[in-house]
Amino acid sequence: MKIRAGFNLGYECMQPTPMLLVLNIHPSRRADLLSDQILTFDQPIEAWSYTDVFGNACSRIVAPPGLTTISTEFEIYDSGQPDIVPDDAVQHAINDLPDDVLVFLLGSRYCDTDRLADFAWARFSSTPLGWARVQAICDFVHDHITFDYLKADVLRTAHGGFTDKAGVCRDFAHLAIALCRCMNIPARYCTGYLGDIGVPIDPNPMDFSAWFEVFLGGHWHTVDARHNTPRIGRILMGTGRDATDVAMSTAFGPATLSRFEVITEEVPQETGKAD
Repeated sequence: MKIRAGFNLGYECMQPTPMLLVLNIHPSRRADLLSDQILTFDQPIEAWSYTDVFGNACSRIVAPPGLTTISTEFEIYDSGQPDIVPDDAVQHAINDLPDDVLVFLLGSRYCDTDRLADFAWARFSSTPLGWARVQAICDFVHDHITFDYLKADVLRTAHGGFTDKAGVCRDFAHLAIALCRCMNIPARYCTGYLGDIGVPIDPNPMDFSAWFEVFLGGHWHTVDARHNTPRIGRILMGTGRDATDVAMSTAFGPATLSRFEVITEEVPQETGKAD
């Protein structure tokens, strides 16, 4: 299956403003690209790339005063298969976890585990270890939070989502991640593209999507508390402790997002002509 994806983002800056961007696809998906994925700017901007501590492909720029538009469009191969459901994935003892996984057991800016630990142990300690416990957490979060674009709040933490019971995809992810970490299951935040492929079309404007991954059975596995069902066509951009680490842009000065367009769509398969 072929997917076309990309975006047009516009930022208004009052002065030259350094920015960090997490807008490239994740290095793990580069081999699937069918066309180049390059960030373009409508201003003469020098951009330089780096890889952050989580392995994400990032960019640094200094946005000039005025409006700057950042764009990309590309095509990528996808298997067309839904997310794998690892029913038999086992939970590791903490002593058996790799060193680089331990950070995903800790609380972070948006995943305030200290405020949710008592609830998590009271609610989920009787569930089976491993994937069954992750699914129980996912089921709870999916039913507990109501998706509502009008209730988006960039300051809301996992505990805030727990108490507000409303939010957007990042709120589902943050709460599920925090609850998993409370139960000693390493969990990390993911951001990327997820189009309406194999599901009814969402009438809301296309957006980037947030989901998460858990470390079970020696591997990272995809989990989506918002949709709570395997989906087709995810294109990973970045992973981190929470949304802070994979914000699409971090500006070191005033910057207003004035344009936001995301596309993610399946490319119709070409049919051959009969002789």
